[in-house]
Amino acid sequence: MENLLNEDIRQQVSEYFQQLKEPVQVMFFGKKSDCEYCDETRQMADEITSLSDKLELAVYDIEDDQALASQYKVDKAPGIVIAGLDGDQVLDFGIRFSGIPSGHEFSSLVHDMILVSGRDSGLSPNTRDFLKDLVKPVHLQVFVTPT
Repeated sequence: MENLLNEDIRQQVSEYFQQLKEPVQVMFFGKKSDCEYCDETRQMADEITSLSDKLELAVYDIEDDQALASQYKVDKAPGIVIAGLDGDQVLDFGIRFSGIPSGHEFSSLVHDMILVSGRDSGLSPNTRDFLKDLVKPVHLQVFVTPT
């Protein structure tokens, strides 16, 4: 099987991953049938998590592992959860990818792994103070299309 990430990209990402501090759990949710890009997304997750000992891949089926998918609010396959790992405890920061994270989304995927590993959002103190005052849940989604 041919690698999705060429040697130049693997080298660049490996160097970037030198910034990883704490362990990161990459949770891949696929589906056995009727899942466009599941195989490619799984392969990408395998390749990227192999670039650092701080990254761990866990593979699930959105139908067979329905309770876990529901717990992490994954309702599309392929789906990826980027979470922290503290021993056996998974730390959910709410970061999800639906579909294959290619193109610009690949950079976001790599960057999110660094953020989760640092256990810091990078938000300014003013933004953190503003968010503390929220009293109702906010569901924020960012959609990216390859156009």
